[in-house]
Amino acid sequence: MFTAAAESFLKQAREIQEEELRRFASRVAALLQGPEPGAEAADCLQRLHLTVAATKYPRKLDGKFVELLQTVLCSSKSPAQIQVLCAAILREMSPCNELILSCDKIQDAKLLSLVSSVLLAQGNKKAVSAVGQHVVKVLEGRLPEGQSARYLLPVLSNVVSLSPESLTEEQTNVVSKKMADWLRHASIQQGVTQSSGGFFSPRSRQPGPVTEVDGAVATDFFTVLSVGQCYTQDQWLNMQAFSMLRKWLLCYGDKELKTPSSGDKSGMGSSVTSVVSTTSTSGCLLPPKEYLREKAFEYCQRLIEQSNRRPLKKNDGDLQKACLIEAVTIMDIICKQDSSYVRHAVSFLKTLHGRICGDASYARVLLPIAQFFLNHSEMAAVDSDAIYRHLFTDIPAQHFHNPSLAFEFVQFCKDNSQLFTETSSIFKQSFPNLFKFLAWNSPPLISEFVDLLPFLLDAGTAVEIFHLLLDLPCLTAALDIQLRSAALPASKKAASNPAVKPATCMEAFRHPLYKSMFQYLLRTSSTPEDAPERLIPLRQLLGSLASSPRVVQCSETVSVLLELFFRVVTEFADGPLINQLVVLLLQRSDQLYEIPAFKDDVYRVLSSQLVVLCNLHPAVIVEASTEILEFSGLVSNVQNKEAIFTQMVWAIGEYMSVSYDKRCTVEQINEFFETLEVVLFEITQLRPLASIPRYAPSTISVLMTTLTKLAARSQDLIPRVSMFLSKMRTFVQSPAVTSVYCEADLEELLIRATELSNLLKMPDVAQFVFTPPAGVGSTRFQREVNDSLPFALRIVTHLLEPAPGCMPR
Repeated sequence: MFTAAAESFLKQAREIQEEELRRFASRVAALLQGPEPGAEAADCLQRLHLTVAATKYPRKLDGKFVELLQTVLCSSKSPAQIQVLCAAILREMSPCNELILSCDKIQDAKLLSLVSSVLLAQGNKKAVSAVGQHVVKVLEGRLPEGQSARYLLPVLSNVVSLSPESLTEEQTNVVSKKMADWLRHASIQQGVTQSSGGFFSPRSRQPGPVTEVDGAVATDFFTVLSVGQCYTQDQWLNMQAFSMLRKWLLCYGDKELKTPSSGDKSGMGSSVTSVVSTTSTSGCLLPPKEYLREKAFEYCQRLIEQSNRRPLKKNDGDLQKACLIEAVTIMDIICKQDSSYVRHAVSFLKTLHGRICGDASYARVLLPIAQFFLNHSEMAAVDSDAIYRHLFTDIPAQHFHNPSLAFEFVQFCKDNSQLFTETSSIFKQSFPNLFKFLAWNSPPLISEFVDLLPFLLDAGTAVEIFHLLLDLPCLTAALDIQLRSAALPASKKAASNPAVKPATCMEAFRHPLYKSMFQYLLRTSSTPEDAPERLIPLRQLLGSLASSPRVVQCSETVSVLLELFFRVVTEFADGPLINQLVVLLLQRSDQLYEIPAFKDDVYRVLSSQLVVLCNLHPAVIVEASTEILEFSGLVSNVQNKEAIFTQMVWAIGEYMSVSYDKRCTVEQINEFFETLEVVLFEITQLRPLASIPRYAPSTISVLMTTLTKLAARSQDLIPRVSMFLSKMRTFVQSPAVTSVYCEADLEELLIRATELSNLLKMPDVAQFVFTPPAGVGSTRFQREVNDSLPFALRIVTHLLEPAPGCMPR
């Protein structure tokens, strides 16, 4: 960030101790009290300023030295550079208890600007108010010869930012009238170039007229886009007034009722020149705020007309775009405050949009234009869908890699998400395009997408967004390949041979076999009918980019959005949608981008949300039984997706019951039992191997419990599960098992097997505990499996095997 020399200076400044600083301040004081503080004093003040500014904590300076700085600042004999440095040091020390400055009697504009900057830095509301009052008083009067108000407008702008209520309505009216005049009546002649005064300096020439950015002589009034070699004082005021116009209108531009004398601006002509070239005849009759709105609107129209010219310098082109953004934003504010401007502004901005929408360099300007139409298209009765469609289709697809534009675009969507949801379907249809911003700029935009995602979700988009979130790292990789492919020379962009398998991702991007996959992943709008299964080969191909820092960063944000996704969806999801999500959750657990940490995070979220979905709609176990059986019957899922598998098995045991779904049959219970029985047998059987695979004790415990629950509901199965439970002692005592599991885990498994076996000795009690009748399902025995079930099991164990001298209560 800094050069080596700058870093060295900063380090030295931070390391200066208080005693050394005190001695240095004494030296500076001696220089300031000399007859004429010169270059040495200025150099020492610069060093002192660096010292007090270089640390995060405030530096302490002697009270008398602080008073001296204030005295030198206010002295008319002090050189300008010395005054500026004194003010800078005092600002850095704010808030300062030794401050005795006051601006009440200062008439010199430059000095008032410096003193005010120190007072405003104190953060004192009274001081801010006093500065505002005095600055307006000075602006209202006639400035002394050689003084200019240009030094006071930045101060006024700061006052408005810090405490807009410090100005009275009468004062705001005074400033509004002056701002309107500064905007509209600045000179169109260039300022006189200051001569160096040397013997050989050229004779000063008569100043010529200002020009447009394309070099043509300006024939209309002066604006910030007018070009000159030197500017006059009123031209500087014109530019400063425009720079603070938006803030001023937002604070003081009232939405008062129009007076008859104000006229209706909706009848303005379409030609900028005809509208803005003549001075308003009603200007003197309009209230100041309306007068300012009128002149500000004319000024913005003039800027838009000037932006149509081809600039001679690149910097002028950048300035044109910045001015367009500001002009459109100000027009939007004016139309909010006075609806009579809307009709003309709409036609004007539609023309502007048609002119710039095809130029990628104007992408930022499209945001305030879209904002204007969002705010006013209903009143103007115009269809703005074409503007929104272009914005959401072209900008994210072409500019996702521009970080500042990405932030502005997503912020725009976030600020207007409610409006878009109510007025246009294009916003929700474009979510695949919007996620390109997140995929490429994950860490900076995650908080914005946390706010944005709920507005994109509904029953129609939930499934597709679920797939998109899981494929977000793949999207990042695909965008990277797209960018690199676009940068290739034309000779290397030829389509690949369909008969030859691509060796790299770059070749695959143009290969017919993968082209449709890339197109689907990089789509610009929602396509719910397309099957995401087609991306399986592409995920494998993109594996070479899994270690890319950008892809890894993106993968780290998925779990946050996935948790939010389920939190929002569960608020509106019905049975069919929950069924679909549970099935997809199980299927997609096998189809994730190969980043180990990413898969672990996703499994954690999916496992916790699986329970939530099943609890919301218990009938999903019956309605999606085919897919659930297929998932639960794979032993590989026990080890690879342990958390999801365990929660799925728990849900089967909890909700596979007529208490939750009258359609549940004995045949279905038996089918689930047989499937899980095979899995439990596979993971607990003793093999003549040097080592046996280790499975989580919690998974084995949940499998045993679920089989017991199912047996309690289909009592023909009780002998089978009882026999298995009786063999658990042999399992836990096997040397092969004790070498893999710790003693505490094996003891817990044996205790659970014993408790379950005891419970099955009383089938009616087991059925009550595991399948409570209607109306009893909310007792403490059934509230939560990790709490109520062990308690019930312990009670039954005590009933069957009472401890000596202890009777169950």
